[in-house]
Amino acid sequence: MRGRVAREIISIVRREGLKAGDHLGESHLAEQIGISRSPVQAAMRLLAEHGVLERSTNRGFFLTRDASEWTEVAARFSSTPDNPLYLRIAEARQAQAIQDEVSEAELMRQFNVARSTLRKVLSRISEEGWVEQRVGQGWCFLPMIDSPDAYEESYLFRQAIEPTGLLSPSFRVEPLALAELRREQERIAKDGYLSMTPIELFEANSRFHETLAEWSHNRFILQSVRRVNQLRRLVEYRQASQRAPRQNQASEHLEILQAIEAMDAVRAASLMKSHLDGARRGKSKDKTLFS
Repeated sequence: MRGRVAREIISIVRREGLKAGDHLGESHLAEQIGISRSPVQAAMRLLAEHGVLERSTNRGFFLTRDASEWTEVAARFSSTPDNPLYLRIAEARQAQAIQDEVSEAELMRQFNVARSTLRKVLSRISEEGWVEQRVGQGWCFLPMIDSPDAYEESYLFRQAIEPTGLLSPSFRVEPLALAELRREQERIAKDGYLSMTPIELFEANSRFHETLAEWSHNRFILQSVRRVNQLRRLVEYRQASQRAPRQNQASEHLEILQAIEAMDAVRAASLMKSHLDGARRGKSKDKTLFS
């Protein structure tokens, strides 16, 4: 948990281009990440141990280096992107080493963990939508992106959902969020695709698509986009992402934002459909995703 929150903080610092001496507010970070202040405090203490933050008595935490000098610490935290047990279960499931229906006792033996540890991870997986608890102590795993065909299906689904959100009568833009998205995508298109970690690039991509889905003010579109992104993480977090396509994707994101700013919903939806189709075709050629 502490490492995951630290990675989120690193991403925020680098995204906002903060400078040495800038203050990091615990409440602000907790709100942005969507958690309580306690894990934020723990993560900031961890980052202080790595020398990129320092704590001032009664004043909080301050940057000791510019965000541009956080590349090494970003890479260090990205090398272990998630809870080890979570990743082991995901890898075993993708390798079909876990049956569709399984008991907690079987999972405890397979992964050599205590029930309390297992349940915390299964609870998270349940929230992400790829496992359900059965009556008693059993669990039922649901379909996930575990093959090229499944990845293809996920993109076809997104092509049906995301352009529709842009055409929604309830679609409303939040100007501050739009400006932030534009800055982030411009940074990626310029040189960020070279300096950002694969996880940072994936999260920036997810943030773009989920923000636009949120603007649709259609809860089902937003929930669908979030769930697909959660399932994509299981594949893409563990892969060495190709960087050149990220630059092109950012440029396409900027075109979509430009159409949204011009209030041309039809063009924005058309650009989104083409963007997703291009990404789908690119992924279908990537032989490393399920090798």
